[in-house]
Amino acid sequence: MIIQLKKFGITLVSRPSGKEAWLAFQPVLNQMQQVEKIIVDFDGVAVLTPSWADEFLTPLRGKFKKRVELLNIDNPSVKATLAILTKQ
Repeated sequence: MIIQLKKFGITLVSRPSGKEAWLAFQPVLNQMQQVEKIIVDFDGVAVLTPSWADEFLTPLRGKFKKRVELLNIDNPSVKATLAILTKQ
């Protein structure tokens, strides 16, 4: 499964927005195969804040662990946010 984050917007900011995206995506995640990889694609995302990412990516990684892969993470905003999240 590929999660194209740009479908949630190109500017991903705020905890409430990240939480809303996480909750809205639950029906899709609940229908996944047990061994299916999850590819999170950041293509088209202009801004990603630590608060949004913490509400969406942290529970995603917590639930699916090593099955989560990140794609198109070259954007400086995405890089910086991912660096902050990995330090927590």
